[in-house]
Amino acid sequence: MPKMKRPETDASDAPEIIESLARGLRVIEAFGAERRPMTLSDLAKACALPRATVRRVLTTLRSAGYATSDDRLFALTPRILGLASSYLASNQISAVLQPLMDEVSAVAKEVCSLAILDGDDAVFVARASPARVFSAGIDLGYRLPLFCTSVGRVLLGRLDNAALTATVEAMNLVAQTPETVVDKPTVVATIIADRTRGYSLVDREAEPGFRSIAVPIRRYDGTIVAAANIGAHVDRISTGEMIDRFLPPLQRMAEEARPLIV
Repeated sequence: MPKMKRPETDASDAPEIIESLARGLRVIEAFGAERRPMTLSDLAKACALPRATVRRVLTTLRSAGYATSDDRLFALTPRILGLASSYLASNQISAVLQPLMDEVSAVAKEVCSLAILDGDDAVFVARASPARVFSAGIDLGYRLPLFCTSVGRVLLGRLDNAALTATVEAMNLVAQTPETVVDKPTVVATIIADRTRGYSLVDREAEPGFRSIAVPIRRYDGTIVAAANIGAHVDRISTGEMIDRFLPPLQRMAEEARPLIV
């Protein structure tokens, strides 16, 4: 079972940090990492925290209505979705892009997704379906590695060459499929080339049999703040068709969004 990574904190912030709150958030995150109800022992091991600490956190979450238990297994309740809803409601990028993504999805007749940068991952924060039915695909909050995904490479393209090289050098590049490029100089060169042409197309590197194309979403001053993509199975569409069919509506959406994002 993987342990939760403890986020690094600035030493100057230490006196202001509420450690108990930080531990509670680690316990909540552990449920998402494991994707199942968990025992007290499971959670303590995943969070690298004492059982007594985790028990107090779970008791607090149950009292507040965010967790439930059958005296052995613990699980989060739907009330936890309110925390995510607060982020989505206050996030300007998602609010601006959602109606534009709906239009792109209707034109392309495919799911359109929006991701932002978080550490070494791209995190999906909005999604549009041609039928407005989320029957398949990437869920909100889903994380993918930056180095081998179309959205990730677009997001890394915001860095200058020196910063990009340093960032990729610090990453642990793990192959997701037999097609994944893990040679760091090649990854850097690919991202620079994608930045120049204005989009990234990744073919079977992140998931077997799946390819996707992404464009940068820039704010009013040109800074890349997000990435929007459309993906499809290789049996359904070629890379050339992706460029012909999906790239134009994605680029139009990015241009429409730019003056609206501050």
